[in-house]
Amino acid sequence: MAQDENNIKKNSLISLFSLFFQSGYAAILGLVANFVLTIVLTPSVYGIYILTLAIIPFLNFFSDIGLGAALVQKKNIDDDDIKTTFTIQQIMVLSVLTIAFFLTPFIRNFYNLPLEATYLYWAVLFSFFLSSLKTIPSIKLERSIQFQKIVLVQIVESTVFYIAISILAILNFGLATFTISILLRSIVGTTLMYFLSFWVPKIGISRVSIKSLLNFGIPFQMNVFLALLKDDLILFYLGKVVGMEGLAYLGWAKRWAEAPIRIVMDNISKIMFPVFSRIQDDKIRIGALIEKILHFQTLLLAPIFTGAILLMNQVIVLIPKYTKWEEAVPLFYIFALSAFLSSYSTPFTNLFNAVGKIKTTLYFMIYWTIMSWISIPLFTNFFGLYGFPISLTILSLSFIIIVPIARKIVEFNFISNIAKPIIISLIMGTIVYFSNIFEINIYTFAGSIALGTISYITLLYLLFKINLYIEVKSIFKK
Repeated sequence: MAQDENNIKKNSLISLFSLFFQSGYAAILGLVANFVLTIVLTPSVYGIYILTLAIIPFLNFFSDIGLGAALVQKKNIDDDDIKTTFTIQQIMVLSVLTIAFFLTPFIRNFYNLPLEATYLYWAVLFSFFLSSLKTIPSIKLERSIQFQKIVLVQIVESTVFYIAISILAILNFGLATFTISILLRSIVGTTLMYFLSFWVPKIGISRVSIKSLLNFGIPFQMNVFLALLKDDLILFYLGKVVGMEGLAYLGWAKRWAEAPIRIVMDNISKIMFPVFSRIQDDKIRIGALIEKILHFQTLLLAPIFTGAILLMNQVIVLIPKYTKWEEAVPLFYIFALSAFLSSYSTPFTNLFNAVGKIKTTLYFMIYWTIMSWISIPLFTNFFGLYGFPISLTILSLSFIIIVPIARKIVEFNFISNIAKPIIISLIMGTIVYFSNIFEINIYTFAGSIALGTISYITLLYLLFKINLYIEVKSIFKK
């Protein structure tokens, strides 16, 4: 028993580091590939790519009613549970794929898409089918806490996909860039998954198994459904209303603006939920941990967002073929503000879930979903492309309501842990802004970054006695 427990601890630790490495690796590789794509591709082609990718979560929702998550959560499983999950999933997958395939003419006409977009759409459908075949092998690895093998598959998939789209885009393959890359990723990923976790598919349905699995699966799927409505389905609406080029501007601005959140806050979220869960009865430790999270995330994000807002216009000028995104720069500014404000909701939703207040999170999800579908169409009608980011910025202010609710659970100080880095970031931004009096070139751009970094670090120490080196070092110690 002790040896099993040690193995679980060892596998958990390896899995934890593997997840951190994969998320960072994929984020950086994705940003590099996105950088190449936005240089080479026209906004209209990039918009079709964004719209097509939005189909994948939609397909995933209707291919699974939470059975996969139920299989992971269930304490003990047998062959009937596995066969039942696989069989029901494949029935749903094939049904969804059949409907999606026959909807091809409607989708193409509705968005006025070129023929090449049809091939991309079919590639996504085929990739979705192959992805469904990985479910059981992946669940087997999750249950044995061998996330490092799942991470290996994800790393290989990401590498194949992003390298392929970068090379093919440079070679002017147009939309075929994504068609070929998606097929390569799915074929390589499925093959590798079965090599690492081999399983012979079996067909069969057990009434006992399906009843126990659905008890967990259906409530779980409700949260997935709300996230789907809030984040992905809205893109289909925007694609029709603002067109592919408008959607490309929104996608470009949102993706670059949210890059710091994806790298910093997504990794914090993955760790904070299990940590909060482990110490959920120790309210003092939770309060202290929340204060540290607020302090460190603001210490990192405040200067990054300030610098990005100040220098994005220079990036547009300096990068070849990037002036085509000039219209999206004001959108980027609003998305950046929205992303920064929304980062202050993340620690508290993790807190609610960890201490058993999952209904609180669900209520906020319902609120965000309803308000998104009310405000985004309304603001888009009045403000055009600016309606979407303005709506997200207003919704990101929800942390003003969330913080007092969280304070009823644990004691913590919110303002004092975020104020100092924000104040210094604003001073830093003022210095950099008034120093940009020279012609824009690579030297003045690098000088602005150096000036911003030095002034931020120096002012933190002079005004508030915060040594950034010691602060960062303390993270690794603790």
